[in-house]
Amino acid sequence: GEVRLVLGTHALMEENVAFKDLGLVIVDEQQRFGVKQREALYSKGKNPDTIAMSATPIPRSLCLTEYSDLELISIREKPAGRKPIQTMCFGTQRRDDVYKSIRKYAKMSKQCYIIYPIIEESEKLNLKAATIAYEELRTNVFPEFSLALLHGRLKEQEKNSIMHDFRSGKTKILVSTSIIEVGVNVPNATIMVVEHAERFGISQLHQFRGRVGRSTEQSFCVLFSDADGTETRERLEALVESQDGFYLAEKDLEIRGTGEFLGLKQHGFSELRLCNLVYDRQLSDITYHDARSHSELSILAQEFICQRFPKDSMDAMLFQN
Repeated sequence: GEVRLVLGTHALMEENVAFKDLGLVIVDEQQRFGVKQREALYSKGKNPDTIAMSATPIPRSLCLTEYSDLELISIREKPAGRKPIQTMCFGTQRRDDVYKSIRKYAKMSKQCYIIYPIIEESEKLNLKAATIAYEELRTNVFPEFSLALLHGRLKEQEKNSIMHDFRSGKTKILVSTSIIEVGVNVPNATIMVVEHAERFGISQLHQFRGRVGRSTEQSFCVLFSDADGTETRERLEALVESQDGFYLAEKDLEIRGTGEFLGLKQHGFSELRLCNLVYDRQLSDITYHDARSHSELSILAQEFICQRFPKDSMDAMLFQN
């Protein structure tokens, strides 16, 4: 009880960490923690107050929020002076054009991230790897600029040194894996390129995009993908259309499902038979207000149910009863 405020990583969830009287838990970048991990931390107190922070809530969290297990506080304004990030999705045939743009901005002393989904090439995955791409970019594409390679297998000292050089402007182009998804703030970096964008979820891609646009300079995000699946295209098009994290979270919820309210799955479609929580927002809002007022089912709710379900439906009759 001598320490009043503790800041930490996943280490705070370990069994040997104990609190005398845990009253408040704040989880930043909540989308990066699992159900069991968060529960392990909450269980260290006697029903502590909790705040979960995220620019892009995962489907389960958004659903719990919208259906009143959590209350929503939304900060939608950007810091003063920041411009919207121009986001584009291209096939890989446009790569040379993008490289020309990177070269142009690098000559203007701006910096760039290029993200790859894997560190090394794999026989099972037909994906360009960060290590191979780094050598190609360093020797053949951008030999006139300083490049660095960052990934999770490097020692902590190496990672710190690479990020120091990038923050100072010594490194112009940082080739990286998803390790830079959160916690990286380099205002001079104005271009984000994501290779094999289809390999990442909406939340991750929105977080990648958030690594640029951190100053008053115009910034750009380019998503490369040759995938043509309907779900993939819908996901990438949503990112091109919007920079609203909650809109994107709702699209993610619509595409991937709510997950389990009482289980561990954080996405997937529920087995509810009478309503779809993704689409039946009006019904859920009415139900929420009825529950909060401790009233019987309101006339408005009854009218909505009668419209929503056919009168000759036994399910609807049971539901109304």
